[in-house]
Amino acid sequence: MDTWKKLSLAGLGTAGTTLGLSLWLGKRSWENETRQRIESLKRSVSPEIPSSISLESLDQLPEPVSRYFRFALSDDQAMIRSARIDHRGEFNMGGGWVPFTSVEYFSAEPPAFVWDARMKMNALMSVRVRDGYSAGQGSMVAKALGLYIVTEGDARNERLAEGALMRYLAEAVWLPTALLPSERLRWSPIDDSRAVATLTDLGLTVSLEFTFGDTGEITSVFSPERYMESGGDYKPIPWAGRFWDYREHDRMMIPEKAEVEWQLPEGTGPYWKGRLIDVDYEFAG
Repeated sequence: MDTWKKLSLAGLGTAGTTLGLSLWLGKRSWENETRQRIESLKRSVSPEIPSSISLESLDQLPEPVSRYFRFALSDDQAMIRSARIDHRGEFNMGGGWVPFTSVEYFSAEPPAFVWDARMKMNALMSVRVRDGYSAGQGSMVAKALGLYIVTEGDARNERLAEGALMRYLAEAVWLPTALLPSERLRWSPIDDSRAVATLTDLGLTVSLEFTFGDTGEITSVFSPERYMESGGDYKPIPWAGRFWDYREHDRMMIPEKAEVEWQLPEGTGPYWKGRLIDVDYEFAG
């Protein structure tokens, strides 16, 4: 009996060591892959971004858009080249809300992002999620216990790429100078409080309806059709985001709280709720 106990304990010890090693290797692999994507994003940032913008040049924009830039930017505002943004909040995994922390890297020109999140399922298990957009392609990867549970992203998946570029356009609220009109981005009026932003990159074109508050802040974004993956298929679903609690960072006004939702036939509710923890910009010039 003692011999069997010893063998059982030895087997458990070996299994524990193997699991620990597997988790450590999975963590190292994830960090290496994420670092490579971030370094690629930083290398892609254009060196030709203007160093600053004068607000007087924006008077021809739709009135709520001009009001937004006068609210969000300072005159002679330095242009953002890239940014790192840290969030903390909750994500609805379908079976309930789980806490997450994330770090996201952005390129303002060309549009690109890498989002690396850790979602704590319980005391023993976390899920790592990495979404991204770069060079006309979207990507989405998730791992649990060192194993891939979701991996998507190739040049043929135009729906995934469109959704990722639309996400970039919505999250540009944290990069206000990336919303300035350019060869890629144009604004079209709707009324005194709404306008449509249309962003084009490498043949992909996405649009979002922006709603602006009385003081000029962006309060929400909306698309009647953002493609949602379900069972391997992509279906167009209404999608919206809301932003509030604006604070000044580097002479710019950006929201510190936000939530995002799919507006499903069976009901509407946010699936992502987060607050800004830290932001670090690299400016042109």
